[in-house]
Amino acid sequence: MEVGVLKAALASEASEFIAVYGRRRVGKTYLVREAYEGRFAFYHTGIANAARKVQLERFAKSLQKQGLLMGRKPSNWYAAFDMLEAGLERLGPGKKVVFIDELPWMDSQRSNFVSAVEAFWNGWASARKDIVLVVCGSATSWMTDKLLGARGGLHNRLTHRIKLEPFTLAECERFLQARGIVATRLQILEYYMVMGGVPYYWNYIEKGRSPVQNIDAMFFSASGELRGEYGHLYASLFKKPQRHIAIVTALGVKKVGMTREELLKATRLTDNGLFSKALSELVECGFVRRYRVPGKKWHESVFQLIDNFTLFYFRFLADLGEDENGGWTEMQNTPTINVWRGLSFERVCLAHAEQIKRKLGISGIRTHLYAWRSPHLDKTAGNVNTEAQIDLLIERADYAVNICEMKYSSGEYVIDKEEHRKMLNRRNRFVGECRCRGAVYLTVITTCGIAHNVYWNDIQSEVTLDDLFAQ
Repeated sequence: MEVGVLKAALASEASEFIAVYGRRRVGKTYLVREAYEGRFAFYHTGIANAARKVQLERFAKSLQKQGLLMGRKPSNWYAAFDMLEAGLERLGPGKKVVFIDELPWMDSQRSNFVSAVEAFWNGWASARKDIVLVVCGSATSWMTDKLLGARGGLHNRLTHRIKLEPFTLAECERFLQARGIVATRLQILEYYMVMGGVPYYWNYIEKGRSPVQNIDAMFFSASGELRGEYGHLYASLFKKPQRHIAIVTALGVKKVGMTREELLKATRLTDNGLFSKALSELVECGFVRRYRVPGKKWHESVFQLIDNFTLFYFRFLADLGEDENGGWTEMQNTPTINVWRGLSFERVCLAHAEQIKRKLGISGIRTHLYAWRSPHLDKTAGNVNTEAQIDLLIERADYAVNICEMKYSSGEYVIDKEEHRKMLNRRNRFVGECRCRGAVYLTVITTCGIAHNVYWNDIQSEVTLDDLFAQ
């Protein structure tokens, strides 16, 4: 779909202004290069943490290398884009693709860069029919403020917005197959629980190695390629990432998520617009999900960390010394790993809600997805906290609700007497406290299916790992 949007711009009868954005390492640059196959009239990449003078010098160098610079080098961004205009006007007929990668890095302090881009598009390119301006950036806060939600001269100027999402399980499977790497779906799930669907990370998987060996080499070896990735991730997306990091750090130790008020208390950040902005940006980037609890107002929503790589980092890498090897191989089959797998599998399921709905046969029905938790003091047991929690509820317009229980297992999942009791308790508590009047279906999502024993009869529907791989 994304490639189609980019290629359709070549056949458009008007100039096109396209923004491609998404998290670090998700493949934005690769997408644009593949779509246009080198058909660039001008291609430039901004430089991280460089001053205006350096940015201008590199921009001029790109103009020169591509035969678009005539005369002296530009002294400011207005002059730089004037030179780009002049160079493009000298080219022959046909669509001219201008690709500026890592655009946010070029906007140094007091540089007037955004105003120069406005002048280039509004005063020249938009009036023509032969320009395709594609801009790209990982700095989501900049892209949102200056382009996607611009209030100045670039307000509503974009003709297309492409938010590039991480790969699904099915796309990761095809990626490995294309590289000739053999892996079972359970092994692919293991990779996904560590890295999510970020293509760049998957590129480090080596042929002939098991997931345990590859994860050890990539993350736990002192020279592992992805050992220090967390340190760059949030800084590349957000100009001042301290608030974002404080929020995800607080959420990283709270499985069920936290309300805004709970987050403010946990992070000790000031309750202001900057806090709200950081929270909304984390949701926009897919690191955090916001869900409304039934019976609560929107401002009482719960925020939950769902990024697999961040969760993996907090659990296993955060306290690892710079020269210390963690030994992923040695940790296998320990309670720590087993608990992490259970939590991470839940996050993978949340990322594949569309595949779950397809298996349940409700893709065409309007639905709301949310979670539910209910702290409850049992007075008969000395005020013991018997909190009930459901991580995925699918509320349907056909007056039914699927309560999804997500269970990781290396083989068939066996529901025993105690787990059966807990499932029924969660269902009954939800029905009673939310006054649910529709049908409530217990739905179990597992890796390898459910053993059909005496406790299986209360399960209304099943979803397996293979169903999550549906395209």
